[in-house]
This record gives sequence, structure tokens and C-alpha cells, in this order.
Amino acid sequence: MPTVYLGLIGSTLAGLCTGVGALPVLFLRRITQNTQGIMLGFGAGVMLAATAFSLITPGIEAATEDGTSETVAALIVSVGILLGGLFLWFANRFFPHEHFFKGREGGNLSNLRRIWLFITAIAIHNFPEGLAVGVGFGGDSISNGVALTVGIGLQNIPEGLVVALSLLSEKYTKPEAIAISLLTGLVEPVGGLIGAGAVAIARPVLPIAMGFAAGAMLFVISDEIIPESHRLGLEKAATIGVMVGFVLMMFLDVALG
Repeated sequence: MPTVYLGLIGSTLAGLCTGVGALPVLFLRRITQNTQGIMLGFGAGVMLAATAFSLITPGIEAATEDGTSETVAALIVSVGILLGGLFLWFANRFFPHEHFFKGREGGNLSNLRRIWLFITAIAIHNFPEGLAVGVGFGGDSISNGVALTVGIGLQNIPEGLVVALSLLSEKYTKPEAIAISLLTGLVEPVGGLIGAGAVAIARPVLPIAMGFAAGAMLFVISDEIIPESHRLGLEKAATIGVMVGFVLMMFLDVALG
């Protein structure tokens, strides 16, 4: 199956997990703050391990397979990482959006409904995940893309629940909370299609594309997930989540790869 189709399918499945994670709001109204901290930390741990083991390392290996030295390969991936972080910085700086906990960021569009600011924030957050899955299928090993699909999908489930519960606290109905959570996950296939398409068109861009996806995810981890998971003194709970998520994603990468 062509790389583009695999990237699109994988990122779509991962994105749908956000909606799946929101379904428990049909039975739950709230969860404890410690649980929220663990869930957010879990997502950060999964993304951190995926960045290291499923993007940066394969990116360096792909560059060396093309005949470059290890030093040059590391430099290429490093440039990609910095470009990915710069892209996310630009998106956060200029696209109007609002986080549940951090408040409003980006451009000033006062007439834009608050819910669309939330959706934009989560879309900016989710795009790098879809991009990573799409790029992951661009290498010679499909198992790398499968590991990313499973890992990102797993971290999207608790993320979807946290988003849905936050929407309930903003007086949205349960069906609306589920629908919006699902909608925010559907930006991932867009990222998956772009990532897989870029690699399919030009195989040599794979190392820098993997670095770009890794840098974008690192920005999200440091700028959004960890600060949110540490709010209200939840550092210990979040740290437990990070460690569990990291170990699980590392295991998946080895087991599936």
C-alpha cells in the first residue's frame, strides 16, 4: 500500500481515539485533579518516547543510509527539530487560540467564539501528532508507523476525556463535548497526509521531516502539556504519568519494530 494511504489511515485512527476517549463523559461528570495530572503526564511521556525512539533515531538512521556521516545525519535531524519547534512557536504566536488552563494566546480576534479558540488550540496541539504518524510510515519499516499510530492513539484517549470534561465545565452538553473532542482529533489526518505525502514525493526529505515532526512534538510537550499537568501542584502525579507513558511507548516501539 502506498505510503500516503498508510499515513492517512494511521493518523485517522489515532485521531479518532480522541473521540473514543471522550465517550466516558456520558457516565462521568468529573475526575480528580490527580487523575487529570496523571493522564496529561501520560500523554507527555508517550510523545516524548515517540519523539526519541520513533522519530529522531530513525531519522538519523535514514540519513546515514543515504550515505552521509553520523555527524552530518545528526545535524540534518537537528535542523529539522529546530524548524519544527519554530513552526509551532509561529502557530502559537500568530493563530488566535485559547487553552483551558493557560488562557488566550496568539492574534486578537475578539469576535471569534471562545469554543473555536479552544478548538484551534487543540488543533495546533494535534497537528504534529498526525504529522509524526504520516512521516513514520515514510521509512522502509512500516512497523515504525504502526508503533507511532498505537502510541499516539493511546495518548489521545485520556486527552479526549480531559478535553470533554473541560468542555462540560464550560457548560457544554455531553453530546457537544464528545462531538467537539472528535472534531479536534480529525486534524491529525491532515498532518498525516502532509507528512506522508512529503516523504512519498521526495524520499531524501525523510530525515529532516522526522526531525521536524519531533521538534513540533517537543514544543507541544514543553510549552503546553507539562505546564498544564503541573498546575495546582500536580507535579508528582504528572511525573508518574510521564514515566508510565514513556516506558509504554518505548516498549511498543521495540515490540512492534
